[in-house]
Amino acid sequence: MENGDTGEDSVLATLIGNGDDLGPLVRHAFEMGRPEALVHQLKHILKKKEAEIEVLCKTHYEEFILAVDELRGVLVDAEELKSDLSSDNFKLQEVGSALLVKLEELLESFSIKKNVAEAINMSKICIEVLELCVKCNTHLSEGQFFLALKTVDLIDTNYLQNIPVNTIKIMIGKNIPIIKAHIEKKVTADFNEWLLHIRSSAKDIGQTAIGHAASVRQRDEEMLERQRKAEELNVSGLGDVVYSLDVEEVDEDSVLKFDLTPLYRASHIHSFLGIQEQFRRYYYKNRLLQLNSDLQISSSQPFVESYQTYLAQIAGYFIVEDRVLRTSGGLLSADQVETMWETTVAKVVSVLEEQFSHMDSATHLLLVKDYIALLGVTLRQYGYEVSSILEVLDNSRDKYHELLFEECRQQISNVLSNDSYNMMVMNKDSDYENNVLAFHLQTSDVLPAFPYIAPFSSMVPDCCRIVRSFIKSSVDYLSFGVNSNFYDAARKYLDKLLIDVLNEVVVTMVQSDGIAETQAMQIAENIPFLERSCDFFLQHAAHLCGIPVRSVERPQASLTAKVVFKTSRHAAYLAVVNSVNSKLDKFLALTENINWTAEEISENNSEYMNEVVFCLDTVFSTALQILPLDALYTVGCGALEHISNSIVAAFLSDSVKRFNANAVMVINQDLQKLESFADERFHSTGLSEVYKEGSFRSSLIEARQLINLLSSSQPDNFADLVIREKSYNALDRKKVASIVEKFKDSADGIFGSLSTRNTKTSSRKKSMDMLKKRLKDFN
Repeated sequence: MENGDTGEDSVLATLIGNGDDLGPLVRHAFEMGRPEALVHQLKHILKKKEAEIEVLCKTHYEEFILAVDELRGVLVDAEELKSDLSSDNFKLQEVGSALLVKLEELLESFSIKKNVAEAINMSKICIEVLELCVKCNTHLSEGQFFLALKTVDLIDTNYLQNIPVNTIKIMIGKNIPIIKAHIEKKVTADFNEWLLHIRSSAKDIGQTAIGHAASVRQRDEEMLERQRKAEELNVSGLGDVVYSLDVEEVDEDSVLKFDLTPLYRASHIHSFLGIQEQFRRYYYKNRLLQLNSDLQISSSQPFVESYQTYLAQIAGYFIVEDRVLRTSGGLLSADQVETMWETTVAKVVSVLEEQFSHMDSATHLLLVKDYIALLGVTLRQYGYEVSSILEVLDNSRDKYHELLFEECRQQISNVLSNDSYNMMVMNKDSDYENNVLAFHLQTSDVLPAFPYIAPFSSMVPDCCRIVRSFIKSSVDYLSFGVNSNFYDAARKYLDKLLIDVLNEVVVTMVQSDGIAETQAMQIAENIPFLERSCDFFLQHAAHLCGIPVRSVERPQASLTAKVVFKTSRHAAYLAVVNSVNSKLDKFLALTENINWTAEEISENNSEYMNEVVFCLDTVFSTALQILPLDALYTVGCGALEHISNSIVAAFLSDSVKRFNANAVMVINQDLQKLESFADERFHSTGLSEVYKEGSFRSSLIEARQLINLLSSSQPDNFADLVIREKSYNALDRKKVASIVEKFKDSADGIFGSLSTRNTKTSSRKKSMDMLKKRLKDFN
């Protein structure tokens, strides 16, 4: 611009020229802090305008004069206006001052109101935060840790950054992690207490569950028993029986009540704190330590006293773990539970095998087995595989039955030792039912008259009770194991008991040296009833095993023991014979009782033979009361045959150097008396009607033929084969040769010798000498 004009001067001049309001420009200059520049510009414009006015005045002088006049008039008006304005301004200031004071007061009030509102808002925030803090403290004091933790989290998330009071904000910020750590510590402490509590409660939990399983098993057994009876009634045609089964479903969780709340709370809080995995490891580690401790058996007391506690503790542990697995939302994994269970099975199997190997009581073994079976049933309901544990029971059944055999052997031995071996006398029907009908020993379906004398002694029902108890114990052990079909095993062990224990003890008893012949007779008569009871034992075993009784009534299903008892019966008869023979031997000392070189013949029977006949009479009388006729025949034949053998043996004895005809005649008289007794007894006992082709006399045939030979006038006929087969077929040539060598047909003594010295050798003596020669040549 010319003449030093600037853009600002031009703008200012334009504004003034247009009559625009300069107020904003002035205000702007003061706000910018440049009033001097504005004044300078105004002065410059003023000078410029004055110059223009001067030029203009020179040009328009007249107009200027007029204008000045007008201006003077305007000035007067302006003064008046100024005066009016001044007056109005004064009045306005007077009025505005009060309003300005009010305005300042109003602005101050607005500022106070704003500050108060902010203070109220800040106070509200602080109050809410403090109320949450109080609530948190209340939850902490009441043990409501999850609510306390949620409150802390609410403060941390929604309030902490908005707290206007920095002191409170810092204090709360510092205490939040402390509170979380405190909650974690308290919850962990409560959880540790729960760990101790649940371990101490595991035994009761296990015992309750096993007891419940026992009750269920008992109900099932009772139901099966009723069902079997109903089926037997239907089979026997006694009527149609309607059998209904009411099944009662019981929720195991309602039976077993134990509190997992501390565990759930601890798991939930650790999950809320973001350390759930840490808690999972902590829980698994501690429970595993508890399990390892529980698996150690007590050394302070025998296993038979602690097995229930030991097994119940294990059962309770895994019942708790099953519920934790199902309800804790992933706190435990199925693999972890399976690992713990496999460890437990291996340890329990090892403990059971070790303890079973040391047990010496079948009762104890059965008690442990039964509890283990219930343990298996209980834990199987929770999905645990228990077959390995139950296999230990199957592997130990031989050991159990061996112990049971020994116990039964001792009981049977005591029964036999304490038996009076007199026939049982039963005075009332209850005795008959308990001792006869109970074991199917009756020979007739008709109830006998009382008092009833049974053909057996008390040994039979007592042994039957022992066997029946054995069957119950055997089935109890074999049942509820791995194999559901255990009848064959029960049958095998029953057969073994009857053969290797009962039969062996009976046979040993009847063959013992100190047994009397009456006792041996009664035992021999008892054996057929033991044989008869085998069918009852088999049916009883089938009944207990749940097998239809009709399936074991077939002949091919019978026990081997029946055949063994038949054999033992004959052995018992032989033992009776041996006992009688031993008694007869006391009287049959023929080498002492016979004068083998007698000078004359006594007309009376020898004293020893009277004793023998009396002894036989007593034996036959006793045997007739106890034994059946076939057994009586066996005993009688055996005793008479033994006497016959004793007579022959006397002739062969080394103590008899020689004998004469007088001695032969004495023995012949004794033998005749014995034969007469034998014939009389054979007929009086009724044996002649049964054994029409036999007799007791035939048992004396060897002694009779020997005496006949020695008394014969032509003894050399023995060398004739036809005659020997007809008259001497029971004699042995070698024995005859030895005996006839001792025969001297002359009286012993000096006078006897002299009296026969000059006597002509008789034909009988020649015949005897001829026989001696022939037998010597033959030998």
